[in-house]
Amino acid sequence: MSATEKSALPFSEQHYFSSYDHFGIHEEMLKDTSRTLAYRQAMFKNKDLFKGKIVLDVGCGTGILSMFAAKAGAKHVYSVDMSNIIEKAREIVSLNGFDDKITLLQGKLEDIELPVDKVDIIVSEWMGYFLLYESMLDTVLYARDKYLAEGGLILPDKCSMHIAGIEDGQYKDDKVHFWEDVYGFDYSPFIEVVMAEPLVDTVENNSLITTGSKFFEFDINTVTKEELAFTSNFQVEAIDNDLCHAYIVWFECDFPGNEKVRLCTGPMHQYTHWKQTVFYMDQVLDLKKGDLIKGSISSRPNAKNPREIDIEISWDMQASTNDKSRNQNGKYNYFMR
Repeated sequence: MSATEKSALPFSEQHYFSSYDHFGIHEEMLKDTSRTLAYRQAMFKNKDLFKGKIVLDVGCGTGILSMFAAKAGAKHVYSVDMSNIIEKAREIVSLNGFDDKITLLQGKLEDIELPVDKVDIIVSEWMGYFLLYESMLDTVLYARDKYLAEGGLILPDKCSMHIAGIEDGQYKDDKVHFWEDVYGFDYSPFIEVVMAEPLVDTVENNSLITTGSKFFEFDINTVTKEELAFTSNFQVEAIDNDLCHAYIVWFECDFPGNEKVRLCTGPMHQYTHWKQTVFYMDQVLDLKKGDLIKGSISSRPNAKNPREIDIEISWDMQASTNDKSRNQNGKYNYFMR
């Protein structure tokens, strides 16, 4: 994409696509073996689904998924990306001998026309932090509605989001209470900002102090853009006596095929570059084993920049003992920017 074409986009869109120009972000994703091997396994274990098929790779980046699809037996792959990294993808595709199998197209999918009317399969690694951050799924849904043939496949096609409570007092002190005394000065006005922005970080499995709860799931074959703005309930149970400082959210994605493949990003699974999304509270829940936390979580695209997300979490903690003085409730608004 030329500088002129990029300048015609809103600033938030320019920033989003330009962030993928640099090789570093692609290096991080390629080195994420959980992510990359899940796609490879989903294609290589189900080569019968790809043999002789036309494939569309939405947001192809360096072209790794396109080459997986070609090696799995696809007749042809159309690979679309708006960032300038596609120039390197062209070199890589040619260097690896796929010039006759893969056609790379630079541009925003919504603004270009593919050389074919329909495709049999859509592959895309669209997932963001908190699954929906950056809203790239909207483009996949556009591709589905315009280009996917009846009975076609989408990889992955089913997704779910999960929540749990964690003990994280030391790290919370480092990230939040640090601002109370900065070299002898009170920097506490920063605390409100820090608390409102979820932290994306790796959480150790032994930090979990509640069960997990699946609070949202959808099928990419049928979900609408409007349904991705949601309010869902959750319920988790304390698995030990401990303090709860934050909630974390992770996601899982399933791929279609006779040989099932699932990509998991929870703390009980292998590391992924998505890590987990941590939502700190300015209160501490004193949990005893068996206590229940019943709550709801809402997610909406930000009104000014739909690639960002506004999130609200509310809950009611109910003591499993007769000590009702431990009951607590709360509601917090968070902003993923």
